[in-house]
Amino acid sequence: MNPRSGTGYTGIPPWIYAIAAAGALFVLLPLVAMVAKVNWPQFIPLITSESSLTALGLSLRTSTASTALCIVLGVPLALVLARSPFPGQRLLRAFVLLPLVLPPVVGGIALLYTFGRQGLLGRSLELAGIQIAFSTTAVILAQTFVAMPFLVVSLEGALRTAGNKYEAVAATLGARPSTVLRRVTIPLVLPGLASGAVLSFARSLGEFGATLTFAGSLQGVTRTLPLEIYLQRETDADAAVALSLLLVAVAVAVVGLSYRRPRVGAAPEGAFQ
Repeated sequence: MNPRSGTGYTGIPPWIYAIAAAGALFVLLPLVAMVAKVNWPQFIPLITSESSLTALGLSLRTSTASTALCIVLGVPLALVLARSPFPGQRLLRAFVLLPLVLPPVVGGIALLYTFGRQGLLGRSLELAGIQIAFSTTAVILAQTFVAMPFLVVSLEGALRTAGNKYEAVAATLGARPSTVLRRVTIPLVLPGLASGAVLSFARSLGEFGATLTFAGSLQGVTRTLPLEIYLQRETDADAAVALSLLLVAVAVAVVGLSYRRPRVGAAPEGAFQ
């Protein structure tokens, strides 16, 4: 009897579970240690102070805006990388994914020298009366810079997994490329798109280095929740721990939404009608 035919077979050697447990503990123990340090009697007052609520509100607004920008810019980029071979494609993909491995502070410096007053585009923008650096817009751009690769990776993977057979059928039936994109492609990879958007939102919510370098830390303007935690750490350790736990809870909830099993490969309902 072939053990692979049994429904209970996992193909995982027993010793793998021990190493997996060590890996899980490596991630969970610091979180447990942080929870143990929380000043629970003062937890609610600490996370509902004026500065904390202002920082949280700013983080949620800018993360939502940066996620929308990631979708606007990242979806076409993922489509081109997944479906349209061209010279230099691998190089372009490498540069698009570079923020995944680049230190965020380096990204902030790059943005500053692009959109700052003396930057590549900043001078022209300054003449037009537009100032981006050290503004809320700078926060959104910094978050988009570090978060967009997550959407591109998720969506490109979904596009390659889904293939293009349904799009080819729609095209042979006379559908225009824009109609195929709207009625077939996007519905087909919608779970991958949603997963990428959620991961982008979570990455934007936790962004620190690029934001501090490019946008600074102005309360109510550029001081997001990670920056507030950093500042509170120097003056009020209890507030820093409480806000850290709040950010972890929000991030866990957001990331949890992205790990639903996608139904990639099924023809979109009504695609060929």
